[in-house]
Amino acid sequence: MSVAANPDFRKLWAAQAVSGFGARITREGLPMMAVLVLAASPGQLGLLAALSTAPALVVGLAAGGFVDCTRRRGVLITADLVRAAVLLTLPATAVLGVLNIWLVYGAAALVAGASVLFDIADHAYLPGLIDRDQLTDGNARLSATESVAEIAGPALAGLLFQWLTAPFAVAVNAVTYAISAVFLGTIRKPEPEPDRSGPAPVWRQDVAAGFRIAWLEQRVRPLLLMSAASALFGSFFSALYVVFALRVLHLTPALLGFTIAAGGIGALAGAMLAQPIARLFGVGPAITLTLAGSALSALLIPLAPANPEFGTAFLVAAQLFGDALATASLILAASLRQSILPQAALGRVGGAFHAAGGGMAALGALAGGALGGAFGPREALLAAVSGLILVPMIGLFSPLRRLGEMPAGDGEPGT
Repeated sequence: MSVAANPDFRKLWAAQAVSGFGARITREGLPMMAVLVLAASPGQLGLLAALSTAPALVVGLAAGGFVDCTRRRGVLITADLVRAAVLLTLPATAVLGVLNIWLVYGAAALVAGASVLFDIADHAYLPGLIDRDQLTDGNARLSATESVAEIAGPALAGLLFQWLTAPFAVAVNAVTYAISAVFLGTIRKPEPEPDRSGPAPVWRQDVAAGFRIAWLEQRVRPLLLMSAASALFGSFFSALYVVFALRVLHLTPALLGFTIAAGGIGALAGAMLAQPIARLFGVGPAITLTLAGSALSALLIPLAPANPEFGTAFLVAAQLFGDALATASLILAASLRQSILPQAALGRVGGAFHAAGGGMAALGALAGGALGGAFGPREALLAAVSGLILVPMIGLFSPLRRLGEMPAGDGEPGT
């Protein structure tokens, strides 16, 4: 049976489609708000990007064990409702005339924390909702929907930020999170009973267990290292991409939105190509090759000429090819983790991945903002690309290079 025929999977699919659409508005909207409404500097944008990624470290450290011993659907619904409530504070403070950069910082951090919790629970929830042999197909379908949101969300964000004031454009996302919570509430398949037979979990032990399980599994270890390194250098882009496009390339907000939307088209192609690429090269080599191709595509961004027409062409090409290859890599890496590791450990391992990536991303965002302010956004982005190109070497010199088929699941070391 196709995974799409599963009614509960379709509800999860719908929930993620709605919230993913709105999340793109917020992801692009908060930096746009900071630049256009609050005249943020590169350093402030670096801090905003850091606050959008640092919660991954904090929540990743604290939430993995909690997710493993809790019913995950309830965690997903709660995270949606928290994000909706936090985002509604921005239009409220705008109406009262008290909106400032610190409120944007606070909203970014709280929404990011709830989003990390959602992602950890979602990654752990999916294997209990569908069969193991449907995981790659299920992840690909969810990623394809995220890609459609990537196409429409940023484009709509750009238009909304021109037609409406920034806080009210961001508020659209609050509604999408509420709708997502409703869809999740209609899922009927019972979850596997969480194991609460042992002593109450201690978060430090859960963190150690998550990293230990990921590190001891030789096919998951390079995924952890590449994820952390990619987050370090990739976060330069989250700190500087908007200011680079608006101030250096002179794009309008609407044009920037449509440019980013091109990445959604690429990501949609990547979601459809993930399984064929894995069959052609093998799962492990496919992860490494697609990550390398994505890094090389990112070179087009800092090389873009400083005018709207040609600059847009370079950014669109980078988004199309880079997002296609990055999405294929992410789908295969997520499916590999879910296939190799037991479901009872996925929350802790997911927390370890988010903690490592979030910590490195926060450092990278701060460094990117500082370098962008000192040397200019273009030069800082060139430095980031140089780092990204080296990341796939981790996979090249690891057991991933010999991994041809997606494993059927052969246990977990060190739980």
